[in-house]
Amino acid sequence: MTPEQKSRQNIDTLLVKAGFIVQNRDEFDRTADRGVVVREFAMSDGSFADYLIFIDGKACGVIEAKKAGLSLSGVENQSRHYAKNLPTNVRTHMDNELPFLFESNGVEIYFTDLRDKKSRSRRIFAFYRPDFLAKILREDTLRNRILSMPSLQMANLRKCQFDAINSLENSLKNYKPRALIQMATGSGKTFTACNFIYRLIKFAGAKRVLFLVDRNNLGKQTKNEFENFHLNDENRKFSEVYITQHLNTNTIDKDAKVVITTIQRMYSMLSGDEYYDEKDEEISAYENYKSENKSERIVSYNPDIPIESFDFIVVDECHRSIYGEWRQVLEYFDAFIIGLTATPSKQTLGYFSANLVSQYPLERSIIDGINVDCEIFRIKTQISEYGNTIQKGFLVPVMDKKTRLKYYESLNENLEYQKTDLDRSVVSINQIQTILECYKKAIFTELYPEREPSFVPKTLIFAKDDNHAENITRITREVFGQGNDFCKKITYNIGNAKPEELIKAFKTDPTFRIAVTVDMIATGTDIKPLEVVIFMRDVKSSLYYEQMKGRGVRTINPNDLQTITPNAKSKDKFYLIDAVGVSESKKTISAPLERKKGISLAKILENVANGDTSDNTLSSLAGRLVRIEANISDDDKTQISKILDSKTLGQLASDILDTLDVDLTQNLNNDEIIAKKDEVLKPFNKPIFRKMLLDLSQKSKLYIDDISPDSVINAEFNKNKANEIIANFNNFINENKDEITALSIIYNKDYKNRKLTYELINELNDKLKSNNLDSFQIWNSYALIKPDKVKNNAKSIVGCLTNIIQLVKFALGFDDELREFSSIANSRFELWKGRQKKKGIEFDEKQNEFLELIKEYIISNSYLDLADIQSFLSDKGGILKARTLFDNFENLLIELNQALVA
Repeated sequence: MTPEQKSRQNIDTLLVKAGFIVQNRDEFDRTADRGVVVREFAMSDGSFADYLIFIDGKACGVIEAKKAGLSLSGVENQSRHYAKNLPTNVRTHMDNELPFLFESNGVEIYFTDLRDKKSRSRRIFAFYRPDFLAKILREDTLRNRILSMPSLQMANLRKCQFDAINSLENSLKNYKPRALIQMATGSGKTFTACNFIYRLIKFAGAKRVLFLVDRNNLGKQTKNEFENFHLNDENRKFSEVYITQHLNTNTIDKDAKVVITTIQRMYSMLSGDEYYDEKDEEISAYENYKSENKSERIVSYNPDIPIESFDFIVVDECHRSIYGEWRQVLEYFDAFIIGLTATPSKQTLGYFSANLVSQYPLERSIIDGINVDCEIFRIKTQISEYGNTIQKGFLVPVMDKKTRLKYYESLNENLEYQKTDLDRSVVSINQIQTILECYKKAIFTELYPEREPSFVPKTLIFAKDDNHAENITRITREVFGQGNDFCKKITYNIGNAKPEELIKAFKTDPTFRIAVTVDMIATGTDIKPLEVVIFMRDVKSSLYYEQMKGRGVRTINPNDLQTITPNAKSKDKFYLIDAVGVSESKKTISAPLERKKGISLAKILENVANGDTSDNTLSSLAGRLVRIEANISDDDKTQISKILDSKTLGQLASDILDTLDVDLTQNLNNDEIIAKKDEVLKPFNKPIFRKMLLDLSQKSKLYIDDISPDSVINAEFNKNKANEIIANFNNFINENKDEITALSIIYNKDYKNRKLTYELINELNDKLKSNNLDSFQIWNSYALIKPDKVKNNAKSIVGCLTNIIQLVKFALGFDDELREFSSIANSRFELWKGRQKKKGIEFDEKQNEFLELIKEYIISNSYLDLADIQSFLSDKGGILKARTLFDNFENLLIELNQALVA
């Protein structure tokens, strides 16, 4: 069989799977079925189209077939030629030319709809079903409908949401298949998605939208947002007009307009599975994704879920899993792909062809008041930083992580553990207790000294694993002297309780103050009253760390906050309590050694025994061996050593990794590399060794150090960020002191020749914001770095733009102390009146009343112009009254402006 014959055989198979009858010329019967494809059909110019497509007895398209491996863009002219040269006696759906062009080499398929105003070929996974082609022949194309969508109206959208939707629609109008929207956590990504999805359904006639979420509980949250989404132009809810389906079975509702699910379930459905366990959808892909081989997620055509099932795919919190493990699931559908993320990586940008249609980072959202910033409070304890040693001779409690069965072991030698061993192989009860006691003490002394010590702020603690979370939960209740309702664990291992119900309770229940989780609340979950996030685990992924931090950034209405936390006034920041150095540790976006986290050890061992020597499998095997060795006893190690000819599991893992090291294998050919791998993997051919490894993997031994005391080394606010903000502010002043008028006036003290008006101060404020600087943040930073010099809390400056004057003067060294402008202006006002008195000028009651009003105006606006007197003081008689009350009022006003501001 020639390559071209093989290609045509594959094309025939794909057509039949899509529901077509494929015929030879001598079998031609265009009425044999709704979809008929005829091979080698004679065209009017004597040429032969490889395939001619008939729908309902009328020709509508051609397929140009080429041998496998041949690129297809060069044959588009050929298929276009056939489309224009159909014999006149053949019935067609369009008079001029056939609308549908396909090119295929049996592996790739490209499709062009000539009815598109900007017709462009695109790759598709398989052929469309005949019913679909019949449908779209009766209507205008999706891309043409997108081009004719009405302009977006601002309505109740935030500017960042309006910009994102507008930019996305412009991208779609340019037929760009992928678009990425970056919006900070808390800025309304889902609400934005509800708006653009509604517009695509209503105005572009989108058949169905697939909305992919990171975890199942986020799917429930998303469905709730869609169902309650209000359609401004129809004065109805989305759920009253359209069906939104959150998949908990492997069946799509044919009437659903929005289908919400995880990509894991969608893969299961495409694979033909009838059932998929919801528990498998509760693990965040941020934690579970490792750079696995694509071959593990190969997708085949499923006629029950054809490629045209969705017109758009929205990927919420998209990350590496979409362009790695699950990529084929997305590319199965002939759909535009729209990514939503708060933290895009370079790889994510690459997947979306750098088509970042909108950027709204966290820094900007904080400055705009959509989110709140965080302050980091670092707790260091002796054991947290340096580990500890339990002296030999003690009877030490030991717990099996799997069963939580506790027993005792006598130490024959010292048990030394590092901080990296904590809560992995050793748990220090006093270390956990010391951290929590330090936090408890700091709540109403360092964090919220202005609050009555009644309600602990809503607090979320991130633990290392479920066992660690269990220990933290129980110790927290003891430290705070509270019952079960005060602190609860929210992980995958909570018996019959539903995680989403616990999350809901944490949001709304005033008695539920502290939640302990591993990663269930790490991404996407919206908990507005949350004011403290405690890290008792390190995080190596920079993107995941930002997502976890993002749980605290949500703003909340003060009244709503007080309903849940009665002793709080407002939420203008949240605190990140760093008990492990997570804010200081180096972050990465690379995948760790363990590349097959979702695959059991039994399966990996089976694969290796069957001869699998792929890099991913061996890398994961090495990682599992290292983990097993860390948890086994000396007797177990002795047994292993006998089987491995005196080697340890760690040494075996090292040998395995050596076979994957390019530097060590660069001089070997492929056969030699495979032979080297086979030699190292010989022990895994023995069933007894594989069984031993499986048995040992279940021995998750956890030593419990309940005798070593711990102590706090220090507990203080982290000053790195504050120093960075101050440095950026100083750089901003230096770079713009000659460019921005307000800065120039303050820097040169040029108050006599130029007016420092409210408009100029507002311009300065806008320039600060455009450089991700905010007066509230800057003031807070000075308060942290120079507490003895800052005399007012940052909260007191909110709403008064003129305090920017004080910040600039303090930064330039003009003022020794940082005080709010109203305090300075009031003092200067009294000094000015004192100077007037020395000149023999005494003000009566009416004059003082008039002067007080002028002073208050200058405090709020920095300058009062003579022209503003009439409008500002019209009820007091305006400029005429002023001139009646004061001799030479114009000079008095100039003098008072300078006295209060200069």
